[in-house]
Amino acid sequence: MSVTRRQMIATTGAVGAGIAFAGSVGELFAGTAFAAGTGGHGPLVPDPDGLLDLPRGFRYRVLSRQGDPLRSGEGPVPGNFDGMAAFPARRGDGVHLVRNHENRATATTSVPLVDGLVYDPGAKGGCTVLALDRGGAVTSERVAIAGTAVNCAGGPTPWRTWLTCEENEDKAGTGGYAKDHGFIFEVDPYDPRRTGAEPLTAMGRFQHEAIAVDPRNGTVYETEDAFQAPFGMFYRFHPRKPLGGRGSLRAGGTLEAMRVPGVPDLSAVQETGAHFDGIEWVRVPDPLAKETPVRLQDFGPRGITHAQKLEGCYWGGTCVYFVSSFAHRAEGSAATHFGQVWRYDPARRRLTLVVVFGPATDVRLPGESPDNIALAPQGGLMICEDGEGAQHVYGLTRRGEVYAMARGRQNIGTADAPEWGEFAGVTFAPDGRTMYVNCYNPGTTFAVTGPWGRAGGHG
Repeated sequence: MSVTRRQMIATTGAVGAGIAFAGSVGELFAGTAFAAGTGGHGPLVPDPDGLLDLPRGFRYRVLSRQGDPLRSGEGPVPGNFDGMAAFPARRGDGVHLVRNHENRATATTSVPLVDGLVYDPGAKGGCTVLALDRGGAVTSERVAIAGTAVNCAGGPTPWRTWLTCEENEDKAGTGGYAKDHGFIFEVDPYDPRRTGAEPLTAMGRFQHEAIAVDPRNGTVYETEDAFQAPFGMFYRFHPRKPLGGRGSLRAGGTLEAMRVPGVPDLSAVQETGAHFDGIEWVRVPDPLAKETPVRLQDFGPRGITHAQKLEGCYWGGTCVYFVSSFAHRAEGSAATHFGQVWRYDPARRRLTLVVVFGPATDVRLPGESPDNIALAPQGGLMICEDGEGAQHVYGLTRRGEVYAMARGRQNIGTADAPEWGEFAGVTFAPDGRTMYVNCYNPGTTFAVTGPWGRAGGHG
């Protein structure tokens, strides 16, 4: 068994901060006029409070911490902070943050069960919503959906709701669950009771990770983060009522999986710029996976295309981008890599490998396993790292410059064997002046402000 970079970091310890990549970095910024970026913000300054290291001139505010009381009085703040999105307040004088809680059946702090917002009383995951005023202070914090399982990522819709994804496909009777799981749910950040806790079953039952919506025609793209070979797939969902607004996805639609002719496993593609035309979309035989998981269903004699660790997904310009955090041959992938970003162009039916991450020249450097990605209005692209060793939020500019934007300092290990919780849910306020990001464990939501324009752009 070969030693992977992840294993090397675990055994040697991480030093410094670096990341390596190849490919057309500028493509990652498609559709964002302000994400120019000409450099970093300087070295990280150790935080005397031991929470979050930032460049000089930047400040953070802790908005929420696991275990503290919810301001609504509904119970304690649940743990395992994951995907998140920021929405403008309706009167334009604040922000609503919708935050996922990736709670499994073993979670110690579950999302409180609030009447009218519960799908399955036996599940501990869900979402909470924080309302912030114009000055960035938290004015309310409440449950938005409960009784869901392993809410990992998701994505915003053009009509300003949040689609939260269950990275779980357990059936009723498993793990204490009373209902089947593996669904997407819609969450209204302004009034969660208007969306309730109804699964969008036509969008499939599998280990969902993230979504992105084509704002032109309403097609929803979905990633699947399955943990065992043959791993997950990339999907698209054609709604029966495209761009119909809140609740319209309940009307159903058609779920399809991507087939790249001649490529059963995306990890086998190693050269940036490689592209494939004539991408096919095959209707999923049984979206509810009543008998067989979707990724194992019969897609015909030519099969279907899989990939390990499919994570982030976002829309840029006229294309959808999605991330494979890593692939390990020893775990069943066709090849090993430390992170890929793919672009799918619906008009040309073309799939292109645009960026490959790591390893850096020194295998001890952190920077592998890109996870959540956010386009920063004034500072380029922000990438949450989900690997071993030190955990960072990295910035990436159009020129291909990579810099450390933040480093987690909360040690969840021991003094002799330190560990740091991954970052997740990086997102920006609508005005681009504040970056919000979660530490997964211990659950902490940060608001980061400072001279964003200094790294380029038009800020």
